[in-house]
Amino acid sequence: MDLSSFPSEPWDLHGHGLVTVGLLPAAGLTAPPGTRLVTLRGRAVVGAVLLRYTAPSPLTYHEIMAAVVVRRGLRFFVHIPDIWVDSPASRAGGRSLWAIPKELAEFEDQGLTAVGIAAASLRRIRGTLKAPARFRVAQERDERTLVTPVRGAASVSPARVTWTFDTDGPLAHLRHLRPLAHVVIRRFHLVFGPAER
Repeated sequence: MDLSSFPSEPWDLHGHGLVTVGLLPAAGLTAPPGTRLVTLRGRAVVGAVLLRYTAPSPLTYHEIMAAVVVRRGLRFFVHIPDIWVDSPASRAGGRSLWAIPKELAEFEDQGLTAVGIAAASLRRIRGTLKAPARFRVAQERDERTLVTPVRGAASVSPARVTWTFDTDGPLAHLRHLRPLAHVVIRRFHLVFGPAER
């Protein structure tokens, strides 16, 4: 079996995870062609995200990423410059289908630690909100921007999340992230793709 083979798009994804959204100095961050960073007083809106994809997803794996909010006019997008997974098939599919630059990493502690990259600990706050989830991912391919729609729903709870970013790791710059909000995603169902070609 070829471990790098992957399902065709769209991917019908299920799972759970956690997200911290905050402000990070914009210097050194980039946006896909034709878009620009969303900034506030020189700081970009950035998310630190840990996810676990579970059955009945077409692939089951762990994922960590840094996501940046960008815009084209009044339209907002999520841009993913840094991301790691523990599935060769997910890595291959993300790169081939949506130009998402997935790399491979090892995960421990039930997915809360990406070895050599970052770890998260959390304390959930009571209360759950069920909400629709709809956004577009913008990535660069061949000096153009490839846009992929994502739609679905999630059950989320406010949380307190503490991140530890490896000082020698690829997300060390997120040590300067100024958190605005933390949420635990208790459950999500997202349809990812197909890309708008």
